[in-house]
Amino acid sequence: MTQTPHDELPQSVDVLVIGAGPAGATAATLLAQAGHDVLMVERDEFPRFKIGESLIPATVGVLERLGVADRLRDSRFPEKHSVQFYSGSGEASAPFYFSEMGDARHAQTWQVMRSEFDQMLFDNARERGVDARQRVQVRSVLFDDDGRAVGARVEADGATRDIASRLVIDATGQRALLARQLGLRETDPELRHVAIFTHFKGGHRDEGIDEGATLILQTESRDSWFWSIPLPDDRVSIGVVGPIDYLIRGRGGDPQATFDEELARCPGLVPRLEGARQLMPVQVLNEFSYTTRQPTGDGWMLAGDAFGFIDPMYSTGVLLALRSGEMVADTADAALRDDDLSAGKLSTFTPRLRAGVAAFRRLVFAFYDKRFSFGRFLRRHPEHRGAVVAILVGDVFDRDFDPLYRDLDAFVAQAQPHEDPAQPHKDPAQPHEDPAPAAAAAPMRPVAGAA
Repeated sequence: MTQTPHDELPQSVDVLVIGAGPAGATAATLLAQAGHDVLMVERDEFPRFKIGESLIPATVGVLERLGVADRLRDSRFPEKHSVQFYSGSGEASAPFYFSEMGDARHAQTWQVMRSEFDQMLFDNARERGVDARQRVQVRSVLFDDDGRAVGARVEADGATRDIASRLVIDATGQRALLARQLGLRETDPELRHVAIFTHFKGGHRDEGIDEGATLILQTESRDSWFWSIPLPDDRVSIGVVGPIDYLIRGRGGDPQATFDEELARCPGLVPRLEGARQLMPVQVLNEFSYTTRQPTGDGWMLAGDAFGFIDPMYSTGVLLALRSGEMVADTADAALRDDDLSAGKLSTFTPRLRAGVAAFRRLVFAFYDKRFSFGRFLRRHPEHRGAVVAILVGDVFDRDFDPLYRDLDAFVAQAQPHEDPAQPHKDPAQPHEDPAPAAAAAPMRPVAGAA
């Protein structure tokens, strides 16, 4: 669709949403459907490449509410029914099938090309009443003398103007415009990792419902791990994740060489890429685990990656974008109707969102702890398998995971760091071993030139 000229941008709106990715498109669509005047601006032009292609099943409810779930069911995106882990010796766990939850709606999801998925959400927002614009750069959020957000200064077609709004929603992703403007962003000191990723054409895929599984594969040293995500057109997304100290420092500054070195150390992945062809140069994303001290203020809210992001281990990025966008929209709708856009009113969703993020984060830490083994833990505590699958599904916002993490903490405290982590586990209902790469990182610097 042709970009609306800059001079036709509205002077004022009820809600200004900055960023048109999954979080922004969700918040904007739901608020427009609720009857509010919503302008959504995006600095880029769709379609554009994005990483984060693997959805998890708890996205389905939001996608249905947005009205795009049927489009995904009819799409060419591979269906995803499970997650499977590979040890540093190349041993595969039994798949964690989402159907174990016993909820048909959470039995599967999709592996998506983000360029197409994000375009779908953007077009859907327009169809449902959002004034959605591309190639509009927000320079800063504007505040009045009382510290209330009152709009934004934007640039389009080389000209700058101010747009007034009752509410500003920052959904600018890891750019985190407002959090950076206000100095609210905090890097997670215990998850300072880097990802190096690319796409391949070809390679081996499993059969049947396992064809679309996300694979998590350790390297031999367990100092890093790879994701493998099957995509349409015989493409596969491959990325390696590890501490910045390990993957960047002392490697000579060539991310492709580092990627190749780590791939050679991943016996579970090497045979799967035999005959495959790399389609694009590797890209780098560094220090991507962070949070914000304050997710709302008078007249403003944060959604999606602008709110925070955790390690990509369990493919939580799009889920947290969609669910936070939904929570922000529902909270904002009530606040706009009550004409109360105070920080207190706008922050009522944050405890629920933070609890869900904390559930994911705890399992991420278990993954990275060399003392931990999923196989040994679930052999000792089979009663917690359902809770682990619930986290992998993304059913984290209204469940009590305290029993799981109480036993998990006790298990880790009693375990030995080198307690035979690579011993295969023969029970087909359990994973063979802990798929954990190594160790906590020391303080690190951002990588120059990282994407």
